[in-house]
Amino acid sequence: MSDENSNETFWGSDVIASALRETGIPYACLNPGASYRGLHDSLVNFLGNENPKMLLNLHEEHAIAIAQGYAKACNEPLIAIVHSNVGLMHATMGIFNAWCDRVPMVVIGATGPVDAAIRRPHIDWIHTASDQGGLVRDYVKWDDQPGSPEAAVDAIRKGKQIACTPPYGPVYICLDSAVQEIQLDHWPEFNDIGRYQSPLPPSPPAGAVEEAAEMLLGANNPLILAGRMLRTEDAWQKRVHLAEAVGAKVVNNSWQEVGFPTNHPLHVKNIAGFFVGGPVRDAHEAADVVLSLDWFDLGGTMTHAWGGGEVKPKVINCSMDYHLHGGWSKDHDQLAPVDLHVPTTPEAFIDELLPLVEEAGKGQKNNMGYQIIEPEPVAEQAPGPIGIRDLAQAVRAVMQEDDISLISHTIGWPADEAYYTHPWACLGNAGGGGLGAGTGNAIGSALAMRDKGSKYLPLAILGDGDYLMGVSALWAAAHERIPVLILVANNNSYFNDEMHQEAVAKKRGRPVENRWIGQRIDDPEVDICAIAEAQGLQAEGPVDNREDLIPALKSSIEKVRAGASLVMEVKVTPEYATSPVHERKS
Repeated sequence: MSDENSNETFWGSDVIASALRETGIPYACLNPGASYRGLHDSLVNFLGNENPKMLLNLHEEHAIAIAQGYAKACNEPLIAIVHSNVGLMHATMGIFNAWCDRVPMVVIGATGPVDAAIRRPHIDWIHTASDQGGLVRDYVKWDDQPGSPEAAVDAIRKGKQIACTPPYGPVYICLDSAVQEIQLDHWPEFNDIGRYQSPLPPSPPAGAVEEAAEMLLGANNPLILAGRMLRTEDAWQKRVHLAEAVGAKVVNNSWQEVGFPTNHPLHVKNIAGFFVGGPVRDAHEAADVVLSLDWFDLGGTMTHAWGGGEVKPKVINCSMDYHLHGGWSKDHDQLAPVDLHVPTTPEAFIDELLPLVEEAGKGQKNNMGYQIIEPEPVAEQAPGPIGIRDLAQAVRAVMQEDDISLISHTIGWPADEAYYTHPWACLGNAGGGGLGAGTGNAIGSALAMRDKGSKYLPLAILGDGDYLMGVSALWAAAHERIPVLILVANNNSYFNDEMHQEAVAKKRGRPVENRWIGQRIDDPEVDICAIAEAQGLQAEGPVDNREDLIPALKSSIEKVRAGASLVMEVKVTPEYATSPVHERKS
């Protein structure tokens, strides 16, 4: 930067802003706040609002959701800046989603002066907490509140290092406003940022790869659960080669990002969800060895697949997720029966496993005859109301013809309508199940795809409830000119809860006709498209006739290809193709 003999005046936040630039993170998603006014000035007037560029949001929760979506698409973190304790409280649900989704993120917060003697009356006091990080400590990987500009640099370097070390997750750094606004006599000296990079994943333990290869090659019916993976073509192709080399059936999960092509003959017909049924259950029951590649709820999946009884196949679990398992949140899910635990990332494991199984010779035999399954064409849609399967078939129709990234889809999506043929084909759910994240996730993923030069068009399918909770995130897409297509499947209801109320009413012998009360969004009906247009987006719809659906969807895609940020409303009947409601044990 400048030498210490320079006549230029420096401030604590200048040093902090420079540390953020050194990380190489391109954007800082934020909603303005006085607690970090010093940092805001430095980002603008010292760095010129470049590297990182500020990405303005209308709510702190959107800042987190956009950063989460960005990381889902490209495995890289963004900075999200939130205003003191009140901004952090707004952001907490988004941080929890990112935590459950295991994505990297650097969240910067701030506090009124820790030194009470220099606080302004009232406003600095209500924006100061004695342990602000305690609000999120149970669902971030690490937090800190540095007491000097020099300590802040270390915190930012350490924070990015930890966030980007598998298993990924958000970190939180709280900046004292007095530290930001302190005037400096000279520019501090630091070691080069290159000396503080995230470590590589550990190698599998000695003998683990050989044991896993022996188990898989000796199995009659191996099954691979394709869980978390890096969004790269290399990671994708190596999973395909592994499945072919051992002749394994493969299952994807609708809650996670897709990890294996659905048009491959080794892919089990349906996509799994929370619960195991149909062809997926058949695959589990036939399996004698199961390889879990960082599957998000291995214990719950295996328990449901085997009806709560003994899990018969041998289980290999490749995951580092146990590093994040704590006591406050139960997002670690059910304890899984595991015969061989390989504590590394799927990519590091497959890099060592694949040569062994291919060399064994069985792979050469199995590689012969695997022909990609040609998709069934979607029939011309007749006039009539639009059901959830009609919508899913329309989406499949365009995905079969165009390069589409399905960022998300609604609950109850038909498990047999998936058409995922590349690593970005489906980016999965918001993580923690918090409504309101869908819009921000879509925008963040679309931002990553735009900046990385991706050929895939980002399409997010949101329920009306999720859309309306996060609707003001749309403004950021219009402001930043981010091409994205957000399709709102509008059934005028919080329909998942209608299903739950129906289940409870049946169990208690009460009238199921009342399930809609306190759930429907129809008196008055919200104008989905008008809200989007009011924030500068284009809108299409509402589409309520089945025969108009595919033409309207193709028209919207064409506009997004031309650079539009667009919301398309589709009126769907209140129904699910696959019910997400299963009763708890008595």
